[in-house]
Amino acid sequence: MTTATAAKTAAGPQSTTARRLLSLGRAEATLLLRNRAALFTALLLPLLLIAGRRNMLKQQAESHPGLDVDTLLITGTIGGILAFVVYYNLTAAYVARRNELVLKRLRTGEARDIEILAGTAVPSVSLALMMCAVVGVGAAALLKLNTPVNPLLLAVGLVLSIAVFIALAAISSAFTKTVETAGITTLPVLLVSQFGSGLLIPLEIMPPGLADFCRLLPTTPAFQLIRIGWTGSDGSAAATGFAGTWSTAAPHLVTGAVWLGLAVWGAVRYFRWESRR
Repeated sequence: MTTATAAKTAAGPQSTTARRLLSLGRAEATLLLRNRAALFTALLLPLLLIAGRRNMLKQQAESHPGLDVDTLLITGTIGGILAFVVYYNLTAAYVARRNELVLKRLRTGEARDIEILAGTAVPSVSLALMMCAVVGVGAAALLKLNTPVNPLLLAVGLVLSIAVFIALAAISSAFTKTVETAGITTLPVLLVSQFGSGLLIPLEIMPPGLADFCRLLPTTPAFQLIRIGWTGSDGSAAATGFAGTWSTAAPHLVTGAVWLGLAVWGAVRYFRWESRR
């Protein structure tokens, strides 16, 4: 065994991006499990909103016959899970790690900036995807919904939603001084995602001008892709098959890509790695 090989063996396993992400994610998951308030927000709050969301949709269906309450309930719940579990929890996590100088110390190691941000997001994203899968499969079975028309487009919507919310969380953390104030600074995005992106009030029952405006909001395109992937329609036209969903989804894909680019730019521009004393 050569001296170089022996030194490499003594140093332990080589550090890779996957290993660093796994280590950061494991540490962040441990902290998340110890935070009861964060767990409540992540696990229970989105599910508690299901009953209220269903009652609201039923009332809307009375004045708008033909509204698919069950499908809107599931896609809206998935959107709510992504908003609270990924965006809200991650904003609080970034603020907490910044104020504890954890982010600053991590930057002195081998992990790159993108790995630190992504590693911190791993537990929230994993939890959100698990909850979306449980809600989607369970509700589809109970409500006897049809299988997704375009699973690939549904996956694209999920990935786009998560990416946008991670970037928005990084931006929001820059304007959040403490974890306690995260509930205030994240409120605008949460309200916009719930009331303006078709989760609580379907876009098809809004006045045309307001609906067109809401389709241009940052979180709307990804949510609409999830809906199109499942039902074959975004509510503006009749449902189509697998091939037809791509033309329906094209405007949302373009708008979503633009917003993702702007959100990433904002995260790079405004994210703070340490507190300003």
